[in-house]
Amino acid sequence: MRKVYSLVSLTKNRESKDAVLSLNIKQIQYPEQTREFDSRLTKTGRRSLSHSISHSSTDSNSSGGSDAENPEDEVSPRDMQQINSKGNRDFCIKNIKLAGFGRREIELAEDEMTALMALRKAAQSEKPLAAAKIVGCTHITAQTAVLFETLMVLGAQCRWAACNIYSTQDEVAAALAEQDFPVFAWKGESEDDFWWCIDRCVNVEGWEPNMILDDGGDMTHWIYKKYPHLFKKVKGIVEESITGIHRLHHLSKAGKLCVPAINVNDSVTKQKFDNLYCCRESILDSLKKTADIMFGGKQVAVCGYGEVGKGCSAALKAMGSIVYITEIDPICALQACMDGFRLAKLGDVVRQVDMVITCTGNKNIVVREHMDLMKNGCVVCNMGRSNTEIDVNSLRTPELVWQHVRAQVDHIIWPDGKRIVLLAEALALIELFNAPEGRYKQDVYLLPKKLDEYVASLHLQTFDARLTELTDEQAKYTGLSKYGPFKPSYYRY
Repeated sequence: MRKVYSLVSLTKNRESKDAVLSLNIKQIQYPEQTREFDSRLTKTGRRSLSHSISHSSTDSNSSGGSDAENPEDEVSPRDMQQINSKGNRDFCIKNIKLAGFGRREIELAEDEMTALMALRKAAQSEKPLAAAKIVGCTHITAQTAVLFETLMVLGAQCRWAACNIYSTQDEVAAALAEQDFPVFAWKGESEDDFWWCIDRCVNVEGWEPNMILDDGGDMTHWIYKKYPHLFKKVKGIVEESITGIHRLHHLSKAGKLCVPAINVNDSVTKQKFDNLYCCRESILDSLKKTADIMFGGKQVAVCGYGEVGKGCSAALKAMGSIVYITEIDPICALQACMDGFRLAKLGDVVRQVDMVITCTGNKNIVVREHMDLMKNGCVVCNMGRSNTEIDVNSLRTPELVWQHVRAQVDHIIWPDGKRIVLLAEALALIELFNAPEGRYKQDVYLLPKKLDEYVASLHLQTFDARLTELTDEQAKYTGLSKYGPFKPSYYRY
């Protein structure tokens, strides 16, 4: 009897309640780790990943509006003549004809992103980002598009690339391009495409960025590598991922961080609202959509018990799953035990679990040895920004055959017939851009507590919630301002 395994890779969208399916078949390698950028820009190279055996990467992230089966997909967007209805050519996307569909998705996302829309309404007359030139590298989805357009409403000029080669919603990219937003991204980019798009955002005659918004550190890395002179005008970096923050701290310790940076990832509202509460919903929704599975009675290993892991574990437990936690931090491990989960090593439970979900932000959490031991039907999911947590490259060996089944589904067949199924932030910018000279040194900073509380207050408007206000006497007694911040920077919520 043939054994069937499921390997699912999900990329967490940090601006929404949805997790975006990500077919991270190949890890993004930094150019200095492979070969030089200029020598790799060939038509063959730029299609090396997107035209792999499975052709998985040509499928749209959305269920509607895709032209994935269109013969035009055989032509790289880089080789196409593209122009919007206004005559603008400063973009590179899959298909500008999808703009109408993408605009409807953005409008729907605006209804769900009340805090960001409230900020847009409150600050649009002041234009706090006037003269800001922001270069960004994040997921490009309907939700992040609301952020991009908010930045422009607040006065900024922007240029954008995707931080993930599979999470881009092509129809949303088209809607942005139609509105003259310089976007360079499409679903299923090759490694060469990825760096080419980033370069197109930065290497522009007559335009130099003075702010960076990054998700994973790729844009920051590329500017350091190719255009370090640009940092003379850059006021700061806003980074929103664990991976990117680690890279910034390494630069800081080495004395190479030449501008201040704000760590958005560890802000309280990001950790609790996005990473915990939103992942709690998105993990179930995404797995049901991609793998069509039931959760009751399933045994699940969740790797990492940070905020993302906590959200995923809570959702799975509520659905009746038996959840094991793997964790390196004794404090997080103790939290998992106190929350009623079983603490284990992955190697000890990998033979019996039905799902493995990685939430660590690290690399090689699930390796070939683990996948060789998994039981029939085991699903492996990644909730991080890329595929580093799951060693998918170990599956790309001569003895294994890749067979495309349907959109987002590939079978990887072992010689004995065994199969794996491969399914495959604005306030910080305002703070850094408008900060007086000398407030921030060349270091990595947390989002100021006052701004964290302001973000939370914007979200509270959705609930028609009414905060209790301190009296003058109470404020004096506690030594607090009536208007915050209400907790010290070291407070853990």
